[in-house]
Amino acid sequence: MIGGGAAGFFGAINAAQLNPSLRILILEKTSKLLSKVKVSGGGRCNVTHACFEPTPLSQHYPRGQRELKKLFRVFQVKDTVAWFAKLGVAVKSEEDGRMFPVTDNSQTIIDCFLKQAEIFKIEIKTNCGVEDISRYKDLFRIHTADKGEVNSKKVLVAMGGHSQSHAYDWLRKSGHVIIPAIPSLFTFNDSEKKFIDLMGVSVPNAEVRIAGSKYTQRGPVLITHWGLSGPAVIKLSAWAAEYLHQLKYEFTALVNWTGTLSEENLRNELNEQRTKNGRRKILAHPLFGLPQRLWDRLVALAEIGEMKTWAEGSNKDINRLIEFVIRCPFPIRGKTTFKEEFVTCGGVDLKEINLNTMESKKFPGLYFAGEVLNMDGETGGFNFQAAWTTAFVAAKAICESQSNRQSVISNR
Repeated sequence: MIGGGAAGFFGAINAAQLNPSLRILILEKTSKLLSKVKVSGGGRCNVTHACFEPTPLSQHYPRGQRELKKLFRVFQVKDTVAWFAKLGVAVKSEEDGRMFPVTDNSQTIIDCFLKQAEIFKIEIKTNCGVEDISRYKDLFRIHTADKGEVNSKKVLVAMGGHSQSHAYDWLRKSGHVIIPAIPSLFTFNDSEKKFIDLMGVSVPNAEVRIAGSKYTQRGPVLITHWGLSGPAVIKLSAWAAEYLHQLKYEFTALVNWTGTLSEENLRNELNEQRTKNGRRKILAHPLFGLPQRLWDRLVALAEIGEMKTWAEGSNKDINRLIEFVIRCPFPIRGKTTFKEEFVTCGGVDLKEINLNTMESKKFPGLYFAGEVLNMDGETGGFNFQAAWTTAFVAAKAICESQSNRQSVISNR
């Protein structure tokens, strides 16, 4: 397997389980194995998401949705949960649908993989990146960075996503089209930082929209010292990844702090306050469940005096408040990677892959799994699920094509 990450290990272990006679080698270019598994979910490892039907599950993937809908009919969330349970790793679901090992420790997943690799005598080589791959008769010749050579009849490429284009050079030389990899899953940097003193304030159900576009997401929003974060922002970054890359990450994010209220409904709500609660100070009584500190800022931006009551509020006051409540502008200049969970969109073009087997249409015997492919999901366990699914399908296909004792490789 080319890659000592989630997809590489999952593919290697499943191939070994299906055909214990296989000789399997994992090639990892760095000194660390399963590094993204280690940091995922704040060190708890968000193994998958509690969405148990292929179609709804596939709808969480900005790229690869159609292809994954088909693949999830072969291996989906319930299969992931059952797979880990069979190996003694129980998984729990949280309120937001994210699923973690009950230990809340990513080391549980890592130990599970390493134990299986030991049981099936899967060989692992670290600091062993791939520089070239070629075909000689019925064998692949893999040339490594340490000037070594590995021969194999089947190869599973699970090298993950990379921000540097040259990381894919050896795949390009094999004739594959590589869609440029760009960041997905990131937070927004507010250039004006008018809200920086409110860092830590969160709203459970706000809507974030990219001005002048169709892109919008609703959910929890967190104000940070650099700008905006939270699930709504992270999901938005995934769906709008290509669009925002074209804009060089310079755009305006508009936040509707109420989440669902339209301008008309909001205006009616505020006018009702003027009628029913005229003596109340506007500043002193936050509406729509908003935190007091955030409400204070919105009222201040609307230039409404601290002592002004609802009865004293003019139409201009109401109009300005409406703007900052449902179209609060954040001038964004740049992005910040979401924690250590760097995810890219881009990679090997899915048109070049046989989705029944994950085998290359251009290079028979060469298989792909995980983030090296041009497919990526929202945050919340979806990218790991895509890794498990594609790796399982590839491993199954490799085993079905192997009738004799042969070697198989995986590399990062």
